Amino acid sequence: MDFNIKTMAEYAAEGKSPEVLFWVGCAGSFDDRAKKITRAFCKILNKIGVEFGVLGQEESCTGDPAKRAGNEFVFQMMALTNIEVLNAYEIKKIVTACPHCFNTLKNEYPSLGGHYEVLHHTQFLKNLMEEGRLKIEGGSFKGKKITFHDPCYLGRANNEYEAPRMLLEKLDAELVEMKRCRSNGLCCGAGGAQMFKEPEKGSKDINIERTEEALSFEPKVIATGCPFCNTMLTDGVKHFNKNTEVAVKDIVELLAEAEDL
Repeated sequence: MDFNIKTMAEYAAEGKSPEVLFWVGCAGSFDDRAKKITRAFCKILNKIGVEFGVLGQEESCTGDPAKRAGNEFVFQMMALTNIEVLNAYEIKKIVTACPHCFNTLKNEYPSLGGHYEVLHHTQFLKNLMEEGRLKIEGGSFKGKKITFHDPCYLGRANNEYEAPRMLLEKLDAELVEMKRCRSNGLCCGAGGAQMFKEPEKGSKDINIERTEEALSFEPKVIATGCPFCNTMLTDGVKHFNKNTEVAVKDIVELLAEAEDL
């Protein structure tokens, strides 16, 4: 990228602190597809002048997969290490593009001593839009059909359905809702650490079922707000050989494209 992203250590060395810490997450750091989501979000923040920092090498996994897979001991070890780092920098506000990180930092860390204001990237951008700091012109998406898949840990677990939709509506696209959406949304199949194992035997994989439902509306884009969902739905679109016709993109990627970033 053509701009520098400062670490919290660099801010601390200058005796400063940024407006917000961007928690990148394991997927956003290491998965080649999710890295594009990370870059798109950083480009948006940089363009509108939001001062943000990252932990860099000091960031570790939140422990979500370990906890969901049943290993509470490993989760608490990871969480306590992260909390020690976050508290050392006196972090108050965290934004992340991963609902799994969002849910864990927001709901699991307080009982271990980690008290922060935690926002999903769609919530953070919605707030910036309402403050007038983020202006979205979505002309390039005008008339294109987009359907949004609710991530479980953003929707049902944390009751956030409006923020992603408010951002998508600004793109001037035709937003169509799947039959199973909002509180009745269907999981992509990656939650509960299922992302890291093969599915059990059954008549149909969950991501295939969910992708089939999305494709029934003949959208140009299936919008996501989670790197896990993005992977599962991308695999689903490939299963139906629709990957040249239908794009699976995170909301921030769509916003970055609209702004030609």
